[in-house]
Amino acid sequence: MYILIYPEIFSKFQWKCRGTPNPNLHRDEHLGRHMVLYTPGRTSTYPDEPVQSGIRIHFLGGGDEVGNVGVVLEDNTNTRLLIDYGLAPTSPPRYPSEAPPVTDAIFTHTHIDHIGMAPWLVGNHQTKLHATHLTSSLSRIMWKDTYKVSSIEGYPLPWDRRDEDEANQAWETHGFHEWKQHQEWKWQLHPAGHVPGACMVELDTPSHRILHTGDMDTRDSPNTKGAKPVECDILLLESTYAGKEHPNRVEEEARFIAKVVEVVERGGIAIIPAFASGRGQDILRILYESGFDLNVHYDGMGKTVSQIWLEHPEYLDNANNFEAAFKWSRRVRSKSDRKRALDADVIVTTSGMLDGGPALWYLNRLRMDSKCAVLFTGYQAEGSGGRKLLEKGALPIYGHNVDIHCEVDQFQLSNHAGHSQLVEFAEKCNPKHVILFHGDPETRPDLATALEAKGMIVHCPVNGESITIN
Repeated sequence: MYILIYPEIFSKFQWKCRGTPNPNLHRDEHLGRHMVLYTPGRTSTYPDEPVQSGIRIHFLGGGDEVGNVGVVLEDNTNTRLLIDYGLAPTSPPRYPSEAPPVTDAIFTHTHIDHIGMAPWLVGNHQTKLHATHLTSSLSRIMWKDTYKVSSIEGYPLPWDRRDEDEANQAWETHGFHEWKQHQEWKWQLHPAGHVPGACMVELDTPSHRILHTGDMDTRDSPNTKGAKPVECDILLLESTYAGKEHPNRVEEEARFIAKVVEVVERGGIAIIPAFASGRGQDILRILYESGFDLNVHYDGMGKTVSQIWLEHPEYLDNANNFEAAFKWSRRVRSKSDRKRALDADVIVTTSGMLDGGPALWYLNRLRMDSKCAVLFTGYQAEGSGGRKLLEKGALPIYGHNVDIHCEVDQFQLSNHAGHSQLVEFAEKCNPKHVILFHGDPETRPDLATALEAKGMIVHCPVNGESITIN
């Protein structure tokens, strides 16, 4: 299948390929882009050689970066599984290297950096997809939105609507703590505490017991309980916040509420950019349970995500309270609703990194009002609109770089475990080997050093290279 690859992407794409670059390369002079033939079986970094002994762990993406996750596990029984296969929704996007043929893939949750490339798997390898019931239900709207954004932005996407349709039919769903046989292995899912429906994957192989955490948090958050350790021999541990500590969650939520009230009392509007799946719902719950009489409007894809959450209450910590918070907010459903939201106290809206969505519409209209405030509650990736606003006081809106005169503040309400939580979790899992993935290469050594001091053998993977543990 053909996809459009921007020149700046192509250099990275070539670097990831095994062997010589694809000779089937064409130039579209009018578009100023490269057209690349992306051929299954020719652009994967995965080794051709069979595993002789032990477990081979190979990161297609997410090994030495945050997001873009995909890892293949295989042993000498020729049993092979893929866990996650996402893309990094940066500008331009980053993609993992091509997955080798896999009959089955497990997905830890529906954030696009973990699930964004699943339709390609089904379209090219007829892979069966496994996840919790909630993750499966949410995947349809996440893929639909990814396709829509790629079309609007003009960025390449290695799968099309046909692949998406096939992927929607390829799910096999599972509850927590239910063993599933896969060739010579068996596996089961455990709650990951990151967002409702997110899971860790425990694998029982002839030689090792393995735990893959996916994105995880051991702390309770407004809508889900924290993850619990699982004893294992090999721990694949996310390291997003390696070397970084979170503030006390209760105190940070109180600081956030105090800022919202301050903004409202001075006659401004608190604009809260929030991720569609997880953060937006947490913010609604925090605002609702604060007890303040706030006029909160909720816009963006998070409304649909919330409705799907409520269809799966078993994954929520107190679904009744979340439903009350959701109904308490005024959902924006039309252009006229959006205009009325300009008289709100608080607007909670996508996108969480200000790279699109209704947030830009609101910000464009309120940008000159210094009484208003933009309150970030999530990670702002390098190159994102949110990071530019934090660093420069301006960001691109509809093709123009725009100065923002609103107050800008940031709050640490992450649903990833911090450094101390990661160390404590690893200790309780009691592994011999720890593999640190989904992390910043500059801070990951801090976590590696802390775990080595506890007697663990630590591996820091690099995309495209295999780790073999005997």
